[in-house]
Amino acid sequence: MVDRLVLGSGKLVQTIVGSLRDQSGSVRVVTDDGALATTLQNEGTAVEEKDPSNPDALDELAAEFVVVFEETTKHVLATTRAAREAFPEAYLLAYVGKEAPQCEELETLTDRIANPYRETAAHILERVGDAGQQMQQLSRVLRDIDQLAIVAHNNPDPDAIASGTALARLASAAGCDAQVCYHGEITHQENRAFVNVLDLDLRQLAPEETFEAFDGLALVDHSRPGVNNQIPVDSTVDVVIDHHPPRAPVDARFVDLRSAVGATSTLLVDYLDRFGVALDETVATALLFGIHVDTQAFTREASAVDFEAAAALTSDADLGVLERIESPSFTSTTLETIASAIRHRHIEGELLMSGVGELHERDALAQAADRLLTLDNITTTMVYGVKDGTIYVSARSRGVDVDIGETVREAFDQIGSAGGHVDMAGAQIDLGILDAVEEREQSLLEVVKHVIEDRFLDAVKATTTLQTTAVFEEFDSEQYLVRKERTTTENVSLDRLSNSGEDNNTSREEET
Repeated sequence: MVDRLVLGSGKLVQTIVGSLRDQSGSVRVVTDDGALATTLQNEGTAVEEKDPSNPDALDELAAEFVVVFEETTKHVLATTRAAREAFPEAYLLAYVGKEAPQCEELETLTDRIANPYRETAAHILERVGDAGQQMQQLSRVLRDIDQLAIVAHNNPDPDAIASGTALARLASAAGCDAQVCYHGEITHQENRAFVNVLDLDLRQLAPEETFEAFDGLALVDHSRPGVNNQIPVDSTVDVVIDHHPPRAPVDARFVDLRSAVGATSTLLVDYLDRFGVALDETVATALLFGIHVDTQAFTREASAVDFEAAAALTSDADLGVLERIESPSFTSTTLETIASAIRHRHIEGELLMSGVGELHERDALAQAADRLLTLDNITTTMVYGVKDGTIYVSARSRGVDVDIGETVREAFDQIGSAGGHVDMAGAQIDLGILDAVEEREQSLLEVVKHVIEDRFLDAVKATTTLQTTAVFEEFDSEQYLVRKERTTTENVSLDRLSNSGEDNNTSREEET
């Protein structure tokens, strides 16, 4: 049996066969073009000089993959009919030439039709149609900017970092100097490994730092100034690229919001292809990891486009580096936080809540929430802690009963900032006057516990079908009510903050 059988004639046959010979597997040609047969034989190709449209000429052959190359409708149909009769189980591809026939019979006979004219037209429309015009708009914006600040969301995750890095390469190709920036910290061990192993050029911004050195501003993986970043709300934004649906209008010179894909990195793969910017190993590896993380290894909100983008990156990415990134060491602080979450877990039906107290690494909450979700009969977890006067919350869910993003927004969006996906979410709430309570630390943490857990349980009941037992640990309710009244009479409430993304090894939790 031959691996690939080529039937037909023309110059393209010689070109294709020449390339196939360099690959593994056997190749044989059946053609009634005597000159082509002689040329191919001289090049070392096995050739049968017969009429390929005659089924009898194919009787003694066997093939797994059959390709038909003919220029006219008549010859394409005749040879394809003969091929399908002779090789009913083979994969059959027909190449249509200048006449490019649209024939129902041909579509029925073949597994695939290669139509160069249709493919060329689609390629041209892709470049000059709506998508092409959008890319040209981005190109014009980048060419107008000399120094571009590409800002990832607070405490950026791999998708935001990779997207920013890829956009910086596009900006460079357009003659624009770009710097990827972020506020907050990168503390998750996997994310630190990602940045360090790939030696990515990122600039950590101080809270009070301005953007006076830049004449352009781009946001990746989030969409509004002052929301999930520390940029002044009234700042002018030039570029916004995000895969999360916005909760308010987005204003920028160039805006691309596509929630149908699972990662912003997927959009940047598309940009690089359309602009013809070659992928280098670092960018390809970063983007592949960004897609992998934000789709949870293609198990969460992954689309066909995400798979296609990942496939396009695989040949250029360093898979060995990805393996190193995904196997980093844990810090003792992270393990202590996870241990604290396990010790202080509070289960109500299928829901688990846990307060870890004082928090040293905020993204350790996400890992604790992930770990606790693996317990038997638990479908929802919510872990929280206090750091620098702020309560941080990380939540997870599995199954169809809980939209954890909507639940967390219902619970905390009125007193802080909150958001996320169907299966992961996060929030942060300013402690306000509670942080100044002059009592022992445990009293403050008890207040935090009941404020957070009460609101979360109420939100679960309001937004989901999850059953809870509503059983609380005993606490001094009178002391709590006195403290609650004090905060009310002094007219001090929990202040709404700007959204802040939670740095974790799967995805940014809080969304705009």
